[in-house]
Amino acid sequence: MEARLFRDAAPVLTVSELLRSARETLESRFPLQWVRGELSGPKLAPSGHLYFTLKDERAQAECVMFRSRAALLDWEPCEGMKVEVRALVTLYEPRGRFQLSVEAMRRAGVGPLYERFLRLREKLEKEGLFDPAVKRPIPAWPRRVGVVTSLAAAALRDVLSTLARRNPAIPVIVYPAPVQGEGAAARIAAAIAAASRRAECDVLLVVRGGGSIEDLWPFNEEAVARAIRASRLPVVVGVGHETDVTIADLAADRRAPTPTAAAELVSPLRAAFLDAIARLATRASREVRRRLEYAAQALDGAARRLVHPAERLRSLRQMLAHLAARVATAAGRRVEAARYRLEAQLPSLCAATARALGQAGARLGVLEARLAALDPAAVLARGYSITRSADGRVLRDSACAREGERLLTTLAHGWIESEVRRRG
Repeated sequence: MEARLFRDAAPVLTVSELLRSARETLESRFPLQWVRGELSGPKLAPSGHLYFTLKDERAQAECVMFRSRAALLDWEPCEGMKVEVRALVTLYEPRGRFQLSVEAMRRAGVGPLYERFLRLREKLEKEGLFDPAVKRPIPAWPRRVGVVTSLAAAALRDVLSTLARRNPAIPVIVYPAPVQGEGAAARIAAAIAAASRRAECDVLLVVRGGGSIEDLWPFNEEAVARAIRASRLPVVVGVGHETDVTIADLAADRRAPTPTAAAELVSPLRAAFLDAIARLATRASREVRRRLEYAAQALDGAARRLVHPAERLRSLRQMLAHLAARVATAAGRRVEAARYRLEAQLPSLCAATARALGQAGARLGVLEARLAALDPAAVLARGYSITRSADGRVLRDSACAREGERLLTTLAHGWIESEVRRRG
């Protein structure tokens, strides 16, 4: 009885149900928030996930930063580094382990700048400034290279020495601009715009050596990013060290990890250039030889088809005689066929002609009888006459004749001229 009452007092949960409930409670109780601490044992797994411990003087928590988030880091987390993480408090159910799921991480002390970086990156990304589809191709064989940097920068010396070593034939135009300090961003943007407007180069390098986040900040300004995208020239950005990623890097058509790498990216080796020319020359020679061989073969074929004019005329005469014979034969056959048809149809044609003549004679007799009945001479022969005035008008009424007017009367035989004396 006691066992049954104990069993009915509360539901029995499985371990996974209990841990799931605990995880949901933690995640609903503690939303995403920033946590400060010291990095301990950071380890990047082959999967790309970053595992580490975040601790202070009195506590520690296991953390995981999944690959999609860890790939956004533009610096390398190191042992003992002071950081701030934006994390979700959760529970890893398979191990029953409390942990923080990290969405973002920044170095402690540069939080405001990093926040500005993230906000601007998100804004420009939504506008499509970082879209790979708008990136311009970098020319494989630039005729002239432009460089935007400070004249006193070590990055300029690195770029010039690299270009001189790899391909000294490429001219370089420098568009000077300060690369750090107040107003540097506006000057860099203006230099990029000037290079684009003057269009003296095939590709433009925007470079600067390493430094703190504050030193590199001009390359995180919106004006520089927009100047890069507005440029008519393809732009390669090489700023800082390999782990430094700026807004300018994201807006560029190509990002180089260092200024030296940027120079290498746009300068084909002179030896490779000469090899390419040699290969093209060989290909051109082969192509010319092939076309000459094809032309020679075509000429041989044309020569075989070529006929002497006299032979050509003889052939045409034979063809003409043959055609004339065919025409004469065809004409004779057609005339003979017509004669046969005519002979076959001649009796029926004669009969039809006789019938037609008889019918025409009958119609002619009827018409002659009608004409005789209407003939004025026949009417006159019956004793009638026709009287006309001097101007030839037929008189049908005595009122139309004037006294003293001369009239002409036509009889069946002859005529009489009279004068009107009286009328009634």
